[in-house]
Amino acid sequence: MQDRRKTRKVAIGDDRVGRKFIGGDAPILVQTMTAGYTYDIDACVAEIERYRQAGADVVRVAVPERKDTDALKEIIKQVKVPIVADVHFHFQRALEAVEAGVHKIRLNPGNISDRDQVNKVIDACKERKIPIRIGVNEGSIIERKDKQKRMEELGKYFAGHKSGHLLALMIAKLEEYVEIFQARDFHDVVISAKSMDPALVIDVYTEIANRFDYPLHLGVTHAGPKSTGAIRSVAALSTLIANGIGDTLRISYASDHVDEVKDGLEILYCLGKRERKGVELIACPTCGRIQVDLFTLVKEVEEKLATDIELPIKVAVMGCIVNGPGEAEGADVAVFAGDRRGIIYVQGQRVANVPEEEILERLLKECKEFEARVKRGEAKLGEKVVEILPPDPIGELGSGKEKIKAGLVEQITVRAT
Repeated sequence: MQDRRKTRKVAIGDDRVGRKFIGGDAPILVQTMTAGYTYDIDACVAEIERYRQAGADVVRVAVPERKDTDALKEIIKQVKVPIVADVHFHFQRALEAVEAGVHKIRLNPGNISDRDQVNKVIDACKERKIPIRIGVNEGSIIERKDKQKRMEELGKYFAGHKSGHLLALMIAKLEEYVEIFQARDFHDVVISAKSMDPALVIDVYTEIANRFDYPLHLGVTHAGPKSTGAIRSVAALSTLIANGIGDTLRISYASDHVDEVKDGLEILYCLGKRERKGVELIACPTCGRIQVDLFTLVKEVEEKLATDIELPIKVAVMGCIVNGPGEAEGADVAVFAGDRRGIIYVQGQRVANVPEEEILERLLKECKEFEARVKRGEAKLGEKVVEILPPDPIGELGSGKEKIKAGLVEQITVRAT
């Protein structure tokens, strides 16, 4: 895992919704985008609040028409998270969003043909101290005016890379756009360069990180439904973040955007880039040794803990006792199931042995009691009281050593040769 690269620091938000920072030493922020119509004020505010409660740091809204920017002023009054206005073809929408008090503009200069119009947007944002994300997507690349420089970059990147020409074009367009902002002495810039190809995303952001000191917004565009989009997004974003690249991210799903927020946060939790909020649940994948309905148990535990527990307690739900103790090492609360029963441990200490139908209730009880002790300062997260010792593999959850002694189970002796 590499240290995060040093970038400029860009402020977003205001005194009412709170001020956050992108880049520098600020935490990596998680973003998402509304799926409904911005002009439907009540629905838009409700959607934004859902994402905020799920953990979104920033929410983006589309403003393709004047009625959308007209609604922005009222929306911004009601929400509790910084709002980004997504602008593509109409520079006037950006100016209207600025007047409405938006906290950031997402702009693709290539979609606005008149340079003076782009400059007006830059100047308006500069006056209000509103940052701009320069977004380049694979589908929006147009030919660069400086053909000689473009060909040099094409030659540099094309060889040995399946998407070399596209990589070069994306880099070239970003350089062209950045020059526009630098000419206006505007530096509150965040950069993105997205593709649906995770390998290309990794390559283009790696190159951008070497060329610019602006903070980077990560994402895999058109990633698809959650089933495939999660894999594409994790493949690219985790690789970049582990290599120290990335200051804010959005996972894109063609499904409920709450999942975008949850999965984006989970990436950061797993890589140690954000302090976890709420339970960390680990569970075994099950095998032929399982003797309880673990899939149902895990689902029920996950649902209950998501609403009942606030602290980042580590909870392990294991279907048998073969690998359970080792895999649950470090868990604050753990259950090892077998023979239609479950043995529950709290920080290594065995506290209960209950039948299958009572596992869920007792596990939740132990989690709540442990959380209460942590809040009172009587226990610490991740601090084992004793080592977890595996239960007798064929004892309480199986046939047991006593059965071996009674001659009911054949005892095999392995002699050295």
